[in-house]
Amino acid sequence: MSEVMDAPVADDAETGGHAIYAHAPRSGEFNKLRKRLIRNTREALDKFAMVRPGEKWLVALSGGKDSYSMLALLLDLKWRGMLQVELLVCNLDQGQPNFPKHILPEFLTGLGIEHRIEYRDTYSIVTQKLPTGATYCSLCSRLRRGNLYRIAREEGCTALVLGHHRDDSLETFFMNMFHGGRLAAMPARLLNDEGDLEVLRPLIYCGEEDLQRFSDAMAFPIIPCDLCGSQDGLERNAMKAMLNDIEKRMPGRKDVMIRALGNINASHMLDTKLFDFAGLFDKRTAP
Repeated sequence: MSEVMDAPVADDAETGGHAIYAHAPRSGEFNKLRKRLIRNTREALDKFAMVRPGEKWLVALSGGKDSYSMLALLLDLKWRGMLQVELLVCNLDQGQPNFPKHILPEFLTGLGIEHRIEYRDTYSIVTQKLPTGATYCSLCSRLRRGNLYRIAREEGCTALVLGHHRDDSLETFFMNMFHGGRLAAMPARLLNDEGDLEVLRPLIYCGEEDLQRFSDAMAFPIIPCDLCGSQDGLERNAMKAMLNDIEKRMPGRKDVMIRALGNINASHMLDTKLFDFAGLFDKRTAP
């Protein structure tokens, strides 16, 4: 079951942006925060060549702080004429107990934002396949992603846009290093296995603490992520705690680390697939 709402996006120039900012704070502190997030988002869009004018993006909206903030920032860029793509917002209602079905449709309709609400009871599938007490997040995420790909195809979208941010990518990097023995993070842009859709993460340079402050200031109607009683795994929570401790001891380290992921010197690593160490003999200058 799905519902598509098509309405013109409303602007309110007097409030300095899209109507989603109508009740935003007018303080200098909030304006600095908003500008910083816009700057970080634009950098990701430009650096990873995400935007091809005229295309259509499916923007995944879960009801959490990150996806709400991403939507507001993308709408801000469109209002400023800096994002020449069509946006279709999508929420996937996965049948979690006590999910407040009215919140997102009312929020989006009230702002005149084109959206699609899709109902798919993946929660029952997850609970049937996993034992009682297990963490549902991994399987739930895979089922959600598959449905979002399907919806993107049905709506003629070229990309699925997700609200993962800097901290998500860093946590993934350290999880892969500590537990998987490989160096891999959460990329800003990738092509799905079928090769027909891209996954974009325009918040990849945005810090979680900034997004939390932004969301709080914007007073988004947050839907909690633990409606099913399951939480993300202990490994990711441990990585989050480690990174927060590092940031507390050495402020600014998270930004340095996310920049480091884009500044790799293959000859100073140990991966023979990325650098021809054997070939150094041929390049060596004879004594």
